[in-house]
Amino acid sequence: MAWIKTVAPGSAEGALARSYKGATGRAGSVAGIVQAMSLSPSILDASMGLYIKVMYAPVGLARRQREMLAVIVSRANHCHY
Repeated sequence: MAWIKTVAPGSAEGALARSYKGATGRAGSVAGIVQAMSLSPSILDASMGLYIKVMYAPVGLARRQREMLAVIVSRANHCHY
């Protein structure tokens, strides 16, 4: 398994601390996938922005359908996220 250097939520400062606060507000904690991008807060914010736009888009599939598809794809890729 790969090892990626990350910044723990308790050690985050500045822009990263704000990003982590947003993640905690959305999900109740800072997931590992979010921490994996912690060394580049601008990339983390861009990634989360895309995720939010895709998952909460007002047209097309319902949110629950999008979540179901995400679960199926994650399962097919053996990814627990």
